[in-house]
Amino acid sequence: MKNDIKTNDTKQKNGYKKIIIISPDYRILYASSHAVKDGKTDILGTKCHEALFDRKSPCEYCLAGQVIKTRKPAVMRRDDDDNETNSKKGSCVYTYPILSGEKTDALLMLDFDLPAMEKMEEKLQRSNAFLKNLILSSVDGVIAADKTGKILIFNDAAEEVSGYSIEEALSTLNIRDVYPGEGAKNIMRKLRDEKYGGKGKLKSHKVDVQRKSGETIPICLSAAIVYEGEHEVASIGFFHDLREKIKMEEELKKTQLQLVQAEKMVSLGKLAAGVAHQLNNPLGGITLFAQLIMEEYKLEDGAREDLSRIIKDAQRCRDTVKELLEFARQTKLEKKPLDINRTISRTLFLLGNQTLFHNIVITQDVDSSLPQIPADIQQINHVIMNIILNAAQAMEGHGELLVKTGLAPETESVFIEIADTGPGIAEDIIGNIFEPFYTTKEEGKGTGLGLSLVYGIVKDHSGTVTAANRHDKGAVFRIELPLKQPENGGNKSDG
Repeated sequence: MKNDIKTNDTKQKNGYKKIIIISPDYRILYASSHAVKDGKTDILGTKCHEALFDRKSPCEYCLAGQVIKTRKPAVMRRDDDDNETNSKKGSCVYTYPILSGEKTDALLMLDFDLPAMEKMEEKLQRSNAFLKNLILSSVDGVIAADKTGKILIFNDAAEEVSGYSIEEALSTLNIRDVYPGEGAKNIMRKLRDEKYGGKGKLKSHKVDVQRKSGETIPICLSAAIVYEGEHEVASIGFFHDLREKIKMEEELKKTQLQLVQAEKMVSLGKLAAGVAHQLNNPLGGITLFAQLIMEEYKLEDGAREDLSRIIKDAQRCRDTVKELLEFARQTKLEKKPLDINRTISRTLFLLGNQTLFHNIVITQDVDSSLPQIPADIQQINHVIMNIILNAAQAMEGHGELLVKTGLAPETESVFIEIADTGPGIAEDIIGNIFEPFYTTKEEGKGTGLGLSLVYGIVKDHSGTVTAANRHDKGAVFRIELPLKQPENGGNKSDG
């Protein structure tokens, strides 16, 4: 190396006065121009204490000797008061070992002006404070950990999601405690795999974290490995809570399913109305001509009895068609005063003659003093019919069905209870039966939309619907509909 003895104003402006590289035996290998004293130019190879300080032996507080012994950097500050300007002068000397394996090849010494050093430290502190504030204020959670799993960075958002305080996380928490099971290992494996965003990166990956309480929280994680050269030294992750997003997506999915089902119900209503009108004409003809035959001809008693039965059955069919028309008439949600007992009687009339109900004993225990409630007749018909049909199918056409109504004063509601003597509902699924597409029926025998639509209709009426198992046998569904609708519970269209 050549000795740099030229003045270097740029280095002086940067704040350091001297740059010296010496060997372990204190010989100068390199010196900047600011290190030269009294115009000396030929100092390479000489002892630093001789060339720079005119000493025959190393300085009493020599940093070089300390660094050679410890193989670690060291710093020494020298203060010097300037009486004329009443300010601090002096310098700060940093000494770093230049290592080659276990061997110390040389020492690098940097001598900074004290005022310049203090400005650098102040700037660094401001920069660190800004960076810390930026991380702590981030709306996303930020967690960084070293290779052992010790938490190095833990911001407010991470505290909110995890349930751990920042102090607790930085002092006792390990990154492996944040992810359940082998979660932390799986994340590191993906970080080292290029197909998840490039080596050392993981982009927008859905994963679970475990709160302090044990609750599992879904998050969206983007992470990276921090390198020093080719070596991994830490990892950092940025994440946000997905619970609200998932909840909104589920609500949107339920709403979409209910809209589809509502459209189907409108189409079915129109079809039923058309079929009912087509049936009315031939039924009217059957009744008319049977009556004419009885009036105009002298018939044997057996023939007259047969015609009377024809007229009676035809009239019964017309009544059924009339109820079907009533059931299918509306296409918009219209809440009007409704007699819930009459609605139940009409529904049971429509269902009672079906083959499925021939061996089912139906018992009604209704409160005749019930007031009318604001409700949509078509929608409530559907709710009651759906639950009764489910009960009959659960009993496989054999058993007892109890329909009960009454007042629930504590909630200012009218209640309907529909109980059966079937096998009941398994405890592990009873909490899911009102979810869309959830069904216990065999494939092809049910869509799983029925009870979810029931739930939606009752909710639209500001009511509640629950299911439970009876103490003896079977299940019971309880519907509560308010006596008065809330102020914002006005009519609304299905479409």
